Amino acid sequence: MKAFRLLLTVMCIYIVAYTTITISNHGWNLLPVFFGDMIAMTWPGQFNLDFMSFLILSGLWVAWRNNYSPVGLALSLVAFLGGIMFLAPYLLYLSFETKGDMKELFIGKGRDLK
Repeated sequence: MKAFRLLLTVMCIYIVAYTTITISNHGWNLLPVFFGDMIAMTWPGQFNLDFMSFLILSGLWVAWRNNYSPVGLALSLVAFLGGIMFLAPYLLYLSFETKGDMKELFIGKGRDLK
């Protein structure tokens, strides 16, 4: 669990640092670049489409884990839009909330998948 939490902490630090530098150099112009690469059918576009698929799965997992509650649906939108900048802190928070129980962390409290 310590290694998992360390990994999540490192992810939080490097994504915030990288994003800060990128915004300072290029502004907030993410969406036209992100979707423009996909429309151009380039390798960066292929990566963006692949990445967006992971974001969709991340958002669906967050909604499912929270039983599609209003809070879960709101968090799922944040997960989709925020990527690892949301998911790493969320998982870090859950790792403490669940006292390191990975089953509870990933499927939620009281849910049995047998």
